[in-house]
Order: sequence, then structure tokens, then C-alpha cells
Amino acid sequence: MRHPIVVTLAVAGFAALSACEKGIDKDAVDREFQGVNVIDETNLNEVMLTVGDPNESVAYFQRALSENNDRIDLMRGLALSLVKAKRITEGKVAWAKVVAHEEATNDDRVQLADVLIRANEWDQAEKVLDAIPPTHETFKRYRLEAMIADGNKEWKKADSFYEVAVGLTTTPANVLNNWGYSKLTRGDYSEAERLFFDAIQRDRNLFTAKNNLILARGAQGNYTMPVIPMTQIERAELLHSLGLAAIKRGDVEIGKGLLREAIDTHPQHFEAAARSLKALEATVTN
Repeated sequence: MRHPIVVTLAVAGFAALSACEKGIDKDAVDREFQGVNVIDETNLNEVMLTVGDPNESVAYFQRALSENNDRIDLMRGLALSLVKAKRITEGKVAWAKVVAHEEATNDDRVQLADVLIRANEWDQAEKVLDAIPPTHETFKRYRLEAMIADGNKEWKKADSFYEVAVGLTTTPANVLNNWGYSKLTRGDYSEAERLFFDAIQRDRNLFTAKNNLILARGAQGNYTMPVIPMTQIERAELLHSLGLAAIKRGDVEIGKGLLREAIDTHPQHFEAAARSLKALEATVTN
């Protein structure tokens, strides 16, 4: 952990020695130090974006901007930190300031569209994306385009954008899950099921995709558990979801059996499933 300090001192010492030998003035030596400081600061900025508490990152970039309020890298750092801290209203303002900067890029505009969607300002997000040249082809841009097309019920465009987004990332599980959910809401259950399976193959820990897969199968009247990786607790939770899906379709007895199985499967007391079963039995009795 002490090595960076040694390197910095070595560079600084070299700069001072060079100044003595060549008669370079003090300003030149100061510039050498400034170069080292910029490198160190850049690394620190990157570290602060990954700290455990994003509010600490926010405070860091706010302090840095108070001294250098026109630095776009610091403005980006603050905007990213605010969104990470779920301070969406402030994040929206911060990204708008970044985009207004003369050094703003199309990636910055995509980030603004992202935070606008988080703020539920879909129409404004769409306008921001529409203003970005079509030649700017990035994963995040197409993922957002797909989400907006979904919201507008422009299914053909949504499918096209999802497909492109999947091809632009090495970790497509979440996009496949979103695409599958889009198909699920349209009533295309078999295609949704295929996409959820694909998402789970890419990320075996993505529980949301597992649960969505259960919902897609349940909507088709398929109440058998799929062959996918799951823990005992996950299995219990998925059985619970499948039971509720069966009840929703009117297959009450099957649903009750699945709820009982969920309760028996869970390693602890499964309050949610027990409550669902109790309410169902009370309703049937009445």
C-alpha cells in the first residue's frame, strides 16, 4: 500500500534534481508536481466512484467541484455518485449540467436520458435520445431505447432494440430478463419463457429471471418446476409464486398444493406462503 507514495517521491525527487542540474526555474518544477498530482487525483476519482457508501462519493465530488467548478470529469463524478446514491432529483440536475458543458459527449446525453427514466420522465428521456445521432451505437443507448419503445407499446421497435443491446454486451442477462418481461406483458408467454431461460443461463444468480420464468410457465398452465439452478430457499419462493399463478388461473386446488409444498420446502418458517394459504382456505371455507 506504500508503493504509490514511493513512486511519487521518486518522481518528485527526479524533478528537483533535474531543476538543480539544468537551472530550471521553480515554476517548471511546480509543473512536474502538478503532473503527478493530476495522475493521483484521477485514480482517486475512480476509487471514489466505487466506494461502499455513495454519499461519501457525493461529498467528495462536491468538495472537489467547489474548487474547480468547470471540470467536467468532476461534474460527471458527482452526477454518477448522486444516481448511485438514489438521489435521482439531484442526479437529474447534475447530468443536465454535464450535458450543458462544452465538452459534453453523447455518452453524457445517454446518462441524462437514463436518469430521466429513473425520474419517470419518459417523454423527456425520449427527446434526449432522439437528439443523439444514430451513429452513436452503445449498449446503454439501445437498452434505454428498448425500454422507451416498450413504454410506447411499439413492440417491433422494442424487439429490435433489445436484440441489438444483447449483441453489444458480454453480460446480457438483465437485458434478456427485461426483454422477457416485455414479452410476458404482451401475453407472448412461450417466447418470454425462452428469454428467461436464456437470462438464467447467462447469470445463474439472477433470481428475478427465475421468478419471471415461473410466472410465464404458470400463465400457460404449466405448474412443474423448471430444471434451473436454485437454492432451497429459492425453490420455496418459486413454488410460492407458482402457487399464486395457479390460483390466478382458477386452478385453486393445484395452487393450494403448491403453497403447502413451498411451506414444507423452506428451511425456516415461510410466513408469506403460510399467510397466502391461510387466506385462501378461509375464503374457500366462507
